[in-house]
Amino acid sequence: MGGVLLFYYLVALLILIIDQVTKWLIVKNMELGQSIPVIDQVFYITSHRNRGAAFGILQDQRYFFIVVTVIVLGAIVYYLQKHAHDTLLKTALALVLGGAVGNFTDRLLRGEVVDFLNVYIGSYDFPIFNVADSALVVGVGLIFIQSFMESKKKEPENEQI
Repeated sequence: MGGVLLFYYLVALLILIIDQVTKWLIVKNMELGQSIPVIDQVFYITSHRNRGAAFGILQDQRYFFIVVTVIVLGAIVYYLQKHAHDTLLKTALALVLGGAVGNFTDRLLRGEVVDFLNVYIGSYDFPIFNVADSALVVGVGLIFIQSFMESKKKEPENEQI
């Protein structure tokens, strides 16, 4: 493994560490359901647990998520090692890797994911999330951007045919 790839694995590790430390702080210092306003009516730290996936779907499917995550983690590492050649894609994969391992760790150790970032957009209470979720969303967003940029690079070739 080259030194350049090591950097991206360290990014994933840093995300994992920040994710797990923040979750540990929530579990140790807050009661379940307790909410602390950071910016009133906009942002709260709220102790919450999720036994499902995003937005609470597929509740209590722990083993399903463990199996799927192992497969996804294998695919991410393989793709990072063999096919990711540009910085944007490697960064995106590192974010997804760190986020996936963060929530995977929760499912293995706790049987549920610790969520605590609670945002209100107007009167809408966005589903409570965590650092791992944030890394996953940003990483997937970057993958979409990179894919869009790649397709734009290839368009002129397709028009000549």
